[in-house]
Amino acid sequence: MTRVAVVTGGSAGPGRATVRELAARGWDVAVLARGRDGVEAAVAEVEAAGRRGLALVADVSDRQAVEDAADRVEQELGPIDLWVNGVMVGVFGKFLDTAAEDFERALHVTYLGFVNGTRAALRRMVPRDRGHVVQVGSALGFRGIPLQAAYCGAKHAIVGFTESVVSELEQQGSKVAVSRVDMPALNTIQFQWVQSTLPHLAQPVAPIYQPEVGARAIATVAERPRRRTWVGESTVYTILGNRISGRFADWYAAKTLLSGQQAPQKDGKQIGVNLYEPVPGDHGAHGVFDDSAHARSPQTWWVEHRRLGNGLLGAALGIAGAVALAAGRRR
Repeated sequence: MTRVAVVTGGSAGPGRATVRELAARGWDVAVLARGRDGVEAAVAEVEAAGRRGLALVADVSDRQAVEDAADRVEQELGPIDLWVNGVMVGVFGKFLDTAAEDFERALHVTYLGFVNGTRAALRRMVPRDRGHVVQVGSALGFRGIPLQAAYCGAKHAIVGFTESVVSELEQQGSKVAVSRVDMPALNTIQFQWVQSTLPHLAQPVAPIYQPEVGARAIATVAERPRRRTWVGESTVYTILGNRISGRFADWYAAKTLLSGQQAPQKDGKQIGVNLYEPVPGDHGAHGVFDDSAHARSPQTWWVEHRRLGNGLLGAALGIAGAVALAAGRRR
């Protein structure tokens, strides 16, 4: 059976890892991003996995460009079954130190890029009454941190936007699925090409995970849709911790996350700025934090093997209950 996926931001970082993971699982994949070198390299990997690929060079903040790209996918690969919104650009620095036009550009790509992608996907999926949109969210869509006001604002907006769309589809009785997969800090190329006012190279907030951790979760949700998935232990405790005590989270972020998002030991690893134009070349999935990034997570193992995990948990609870009952009878 042919399955067709579109991955925005698929030329680098977690998007690139997702393209590889989907192709390995038997999907044909259209890769949409601005940088031709990365897009074509990603498509070559899809084809090397024995699947059909399609290179789409477009800026997701351009609504018509996204619609045109979706038309090409359906003409050349067939009906779109899965659309993964994963594109982002960023600015690192304090809000008042960030140029207004740079801040707005980050919002246009990171938020409106998701809106444009979702619209293009649903315009084709809803009439067919099938298909799946996956929004790649973030723990920072629930907890804002210093130096990333534009990114955090965009990710918060994506949460509200997605919930609105889901409720509308449910009211219509649509069978089209929309999922959100919220990521932890990942070792991606973004920290080497982000627009930054910081004195040192920007870095993810530890703990850092490899992009493949997120890609496996996205592919798992693509094949077994569920509305909300948290990836990584840090995402779980960030979201829950903020719900329990937002004031403590404010204090902790202020105390630790200005220096904690800079890596002076990695200075000199910057490769350019991709805010307005792509950085030439194929930059792959990984950034420069391989030495501190985790390739696995117990929490994401549960995401990938939910039925087995739930079965093991049920068995453990059953055994514990039987032991407690037996002990009670002995008394």
